[in-house]
Amino acid sequence: MHRAKDTWSQNKSTFEFDEGKLVSFGRESNFESSHKIYRDGITGIYYHIGKVSDEEGYAKARKNLERERPYPFELETGTRARDKRERVLTDRELQSKAENCIKYLNETYPKFRCKIRFTGTEYDRRTVNDLGMDYRSQDYAVGISGSFKHCDSKNIDDGYFEFNMRDFDENVFRQVADDYFGQYEVMNKIPEEVILDVTYYGLVSFFSQHLNGEELARGTSLLTGKIGEKLFSDDFTLIHDATDEEAWFNTFWDGDGCVFENDKLVLVENGVLKTGYADKKTAREYNIPHTGPAYDSFSDIPGAGGLNLRIARSGKTVKELLDGRLCVVPVDFTSSGFNEKGEYTMLIQNSLLFNGEKVLGRLPEFKIASTVFDMFGKDFIGVSSDRPIYYDKQLLVRVNIV
Repeated sequence: MHRAKDTWSQNKSTFEFDEGKLVSFGRESNFESSHKIYRDGITGIYYHIGKVSDEEGYAKARKNLERERPYPFELETGTRARDKRERVLTDRELQSKAENCIKYLNETYPKFRCKIRFTGTEYDRRTVNDLGMDYRSQDYAVGISGSFKHCDSKNIDDGYFEFNMRDFDENVFRQVADDYFGQYEVMNKIPEEVILDVTYYGLVSFFSQHLNGEELARGTSLLTGKIGEKLFSDDFTLIHDATDEEAWFNTFWDGDGCVFENDKLVLVENGVLKTGYADKKTAREYNIPHTGPAYDSFSDIPGAGGLNLRIARSGKTVKELLDGRLCVVPVDFTSSGFNEKGEYTMLIQNSLLFNGEKVLGRLPEFKIASTVFDMFGKDFIGVSSDRPIYYDKQLLVRVNIV
């Protein structure tokens, strides 16, 4: 019989502003634990919100062995700690910085009504077992999210933005505000060649589904039977990456306790589909290689998931990738997501026209379409090395107006 314990804690402070005034403050602390007993390939689990003694937690987990959740795998071992915190702000410090940012908006862009949240979150995640595993990951970031509306607009909102900083820099906030609002009243024509400039996290969710080992094995994935084939652009490399600087509050180990070599798993390399992914349970069930990652459930055994997908950066700035062209930055849009055929559409209600260095104004409403194979194939331009507009990495890809 073996024992393991997972703990997760989070302290969060949120300041919310509306029309330049502080309207609410909230502070919350959360702690969750999961005690697990492994015996003869069966797992007993006790999940608890709040703190509980190990004696009580393991005793209740032992009683839950009768539920017979099979987990016939050896536990992993290893010791490691990662602390991504740069500067943890007190509530007073966070409020002061937030108020300075709001003051800048009020004085510089009085024609905009903004609802903005500043949320400081400190995170601590740890997994231990009696075979010697002791993994811990800590992080802190200030998340800034908001909506805005121009005084002349009849819309409820004209756009949205959000970004994170581990070390809250007011100058970054001012630059984002300047990009969004500085040339907002200048209306431009839609370029003949539309290059979309977006953060790609929602777009790569297609691969989370279609590279799932179970989906591949059952033939329900669009990518079934295509391992080893060249499907995408030479410049497109897709990685499960636990090291990425814009991966917030993540662990370097997966739900099975596995750690990847260099904390990465390459799924697509230079356009070639290298592998799907499978946790231990999926690999055993379908007789396929175990690659990980597995998602971690405090109340159940692990399952397929837990991906932190990133597209390898190009080494070029947005301006260099554009090479004299212009791109479209959506700030208010409705996305269809990829359908079962890999087709994608987006209705862009409001967007900015950007040359890689400066925003030139905004654009009227229009609709675009593409497919996953075009978007990451012939129409793929690259992922920037710099972080303008969004204060995050961004994907440039050609799309079609419909």
